[in-house]
Amino acid sequence: MDEAQVRLGVSGYLARIEADRFVPGTYQLVVDGTPQSHVNLDQPEELFFEYIQRIGHIIDEIADPGQPITAVHLGAGALTLPRYVEATRPGSRQQVVELERELIDLVREHLPWSKRAQIRVRYGDAREIVAKLPPGLRGTVDLVVVDIFNGANTPAHVTSTEFYASAVELLSPTGVIVVNVADGRGLAFARGQAATLADSVSHVAALAETQILKGRRFGNVVLVGSNTALPLDFLPRLLAAGPHPAKAVAGAELRAFIAGAQVVTDTTAVPSPNPAQGIFQTKG
Repeated sequence: MDEAQVRLGVSGYLARIEADRFVPGTYQLVVDGTPQSHVNLDQPEELFFEYIQRIGHIIDEIADPGQPITAVHLGAGALTLPRYVEATRPGSRQQVVELERELIDLVREHLPWSKRAQIRVRYGDAREIVAKLPPGLRGTVDLVVVDIFNGANTPAHVTSTEFYASAVELLSPTGVIVVNVADGRGLAFARGQAATLADSVSHVAALAETQILKGRRFGNVVLVGSNTALPLDFLPRLLAAGPHPAKAVAGAELRAFIAGAQVVTDTTAVPSPNPAQGIFQTKG
């Protein structure tokens, strides 16, 4: 397969799967011209995008290596991280929430995941579905991943303290929430998201490429939070694992990073900023 595509029913965006010309045997999901996922069907434990690699390293730190976990993924893409969890922690129970049914149908047909994987896909708005998840999940989830994009932007209603409070209710006492935040110079949006997540859980850290975390260029900041103290000795391991150069902030450094940014509420929430033209866009 060189390429397959579909028009999404909710957003109207064009979603296409294309072979990666530079990494044989891998594929990329592009939505509205923005690359959203990269998949290696034969080696799902191999992660390509830098921010996804950082999330993979965090997943590796949850529980003992290889131990199954319970995970909820808000935003599906091509299910890169659910595939990673299944490959590295077989037997994990996973819920995936996705707004666009046509997207999942496209991925399922052209980039099928392992039949052994215990992955249940739920369709609908992430915030609405989180509120309706089975009561038995609440307080039992080891990992919540928030990676929600409508084209190149994160919608405003999944950036507020009200949304995070609902998502955090799913976490077990030692559970971890991971949030992918895309932002540019000054990091006003990312700092607001860090403040908002810190309003919802007791401990937060931020990881990114050094120049991104300094607010000098557009990119992805990975926020990780928990109500159990993050073992800060894991930060050097995450940084050492790459990709490089990397930086992490927690504790006093995170408070300095937030630097007075206000907690985002439903009344103040805005979508994430648009990337500069040409940063992520590919030719349609």
